[in-house]
Amino acid sequence: MAQTTQRQRQFEFQLDLRSGVPVYRQLIDQVTGGIASSILHPGDQLPTVRQVAVDLSINPNTVMRAYRELEIRGVLETQQGTGTFISHQKVKRDEVERQRQLTQLVSEFVSRAGASGFTVEELMEQLNDRCIHSEKTRR
Repeated sequence: MAQTTQRQRQFEFQLDLRSGVPVYRQLIDQVTGGIASSILHPGDQLPTVRQVAVDLSINPNTVMRAYRELEIRGVLETQQGTGTFISHQKVKRDEVERQRQLTQLVSEFVSRAGASGFTVEELMEQLNDRCIHSEKTRR
């Protein structure tokens, strides 16, 4: 049980209010990303709606919306009086959701790079170099 508590403390929501991504979407993406990167595991408890709202200075209804959507997808389970936990069931994203998330990541990446003075051509060159390097290390 102490291990779950330790992991829970490590997972904290963070918002990027300049990204253009709605806050509830950012929360959803962070939970699914936490699961994908093994920061969150089945059975881990998430912070309460109230705690997330206070920590991020946002409306509790926004957190509830994100948690509710994750419950509908089967990612979270809420146990009345106990809390909200990462579900034990394997959740497969549909292709539309997968494409939406990829588009969002690419848009955010290009926007941030552009704000730092990089061109799309420079980004593509770096990505191509990274792909070539990855191919060489796999062989």
